[in-house]
Amino acid sequence: MTIPIIELRNVHKTYSTVAGDFPALKDINLSVNTGEFLGVVGKSGAGKSTLLNMINGVDGLSSGEVLVYANGQRVSVHDLNEDEKALWRGRTMGVVYQSFQLLPMLSLIENITLPMDLAGNFKPRESRERAMELLRLVELEEHAGKLPAFVSGGQQQRVAIARALANDPDILVADEPTGSLDSVTADHIFDVFSHLVADRGKTIVMVTHDMGLKSRFTRYLTITDGELEPPSVEDSKPKRSRKK
Repeated sequence: MTIPIIELRNVHKTYSTVAGDFPALKDINLSVNTGEFLGVVGKSGAGKSTLLNMINGVDGLSSGEVLVYANGQRVSVHDLNEDEKALWRGRTMGVVYQSFQLLPMLSLIENITLPMDLAGNFKPRESRERAMELLRLVELEEHAGKLPAFVSGGQQQRVAIARALANDPDILVADEPTGSLDSVTADHIFDVFSHLVADRGKTIVMVTHDMGLKSRFTRYLTITDGELEPPSVEDSKPKRSRKK
């Protein structure tokens, strides 16, 4: 019996505000299998980013459980303390943001070696060699020594993907990674993701507000007002990752 690589069981998340309690997620049950490119599609405020933060443990849940099976271990993410979560996340999960979040004072290659140095998985020479390999993967090897300000937004996002892969995580989570990119550059980002799923066996969970991207995922779900909508028969059919 196949164990899902990610499993959310009856997950609820409520934020307390001056106006009262706000339920961001309501009874979320979700299983993600190894090698899926899962898209979660919804409007702004639907709960997409909160859902990702439940998976990666950045935010605490109100009730329920999040289980992740990776590196030969099945971990209940929110049973870990903050130090344990940070170490687990660094070794298990890569995160890609819409705003890139590259450190402006570091070169592109230094942005990629930093998470390896922090996790201690590689010696300094090995981390630099691996960073160059990842820059080749995203076709930016010749820009390795440049600062982020001297490359385009699309190139910065590709570096952010390379950085997310630094410690060779089984899982990538991506929060609107193409939201600020033009259509041609966004298409290239999707090609990189599809290659990671089809050829490297990665599992990717990506959230987006763009309903037009649904066909690019191997499976997608819609989230509305903090609830996952049940997929239609057509939506539930698995798709192959696109490659060029």
